[in-house]
Amino acid sequence: MAEIILHDEEEFEVDEEGDKGIEKLKETAVRRKGRGFGVETRTHVEEYETMDVDGEELGQGPQRSVEGWIVFITNINEETQEDDVRDKFADFGEIKNLHFNLDRRTGFVKGYALVEYDTHKEALNAIEGLNGAEICGNKINVDWTFVQGPGKKRSGQKSHRRTSRRSPSPSRRRRR
Repeated sequence: MAEIILHDEEEFEVDEEGDKGIEKLKETAVRRKGRGFGVETRTHVEEYETMDVDGEELGQGPQRSVEGWIVFITNINEETQEDDVRDKFADFGEIKNLHFNLDRRTGFVKGYALVEYDTHKEALNAIEGLNGAEICGNKINVDWTFVQGPGKKRSGQKSHRRTSRRSPSPSRRRRR
């Protein structure tokens, strides 16, 4: 390699043996592209933690978040304060968390809030008791935040997929 000259007129030699070692290491390295590097797949899924459901049926219906049962409140008046929501929902159980989004530009409420309860029963009572109630002049809508949809399609059942009104593309026409 070449010598390096600094502004102080001092000369330093480059370690040629070190450079050869790096080049040899680069030659033996295996280059890989993309995620997963080929045929490796996740076979150790059982190592991950799972969440216990409090005796609820699996399948369709409300789902617990990682920390609790979250209720979604919509149609909140823009001048509603966090204390107004907390006072209404605290009657149905201990509130673990209240998420109350404000618009950065105006400082008013965005129109929705999230209330988290520890138990399914508290959250369900809040939904049943306050859905359609009024807060600051607006009739609010209260429902579950996380809901499990219908189960997977079983073999032999017809798909309810909507068919397209457009004609198929040329590549799809050939497959028919």
